[in-house]
Amino acid sequence: MPSPLPVRQPIIVEHRRKSTAGKPRGKVNENAGRNLLDPSLHFSNIAELVAYGDITVGVLRPIGCVATPCDEDSTLVMLVRRNNESLIQFPTRLDQAMAKAYNEGVFTNEINPPL
Repeated sequence: MPSPLPVRQPIIVEHRRKSTAGKPRGKVNENAGRNLLDPSLHFSNIAELVAYGDITVGVLRPIGCVATPCDEDSTLVMLVRRNNESLIQFPTRLDQAMAKAYNEGVFTNEINPPL
């Protein structure tokens, strides 16, 4: 008895190299590793939070790069990365905003417009 299912033939696909035209190319910063050893870059609030909460960093369209640290109960900060803000400046500002939330009860929200 013949099978009721059709026989599938393999599809042959030609391999193509992905185009790299138009993609930005990064430069290697020889001092980048040294900057990470700087003791002033200790993010104490971020370090404390990751023990019991989480921090989400990513692109939220159409806003851009955002960071949202959350503890067990609530979102502490909603921060948007500024134009020309480095990847050292952004977590520094995030850590400072988290300190304001912990110490002063001031919750920074740069994502949602005020009511």
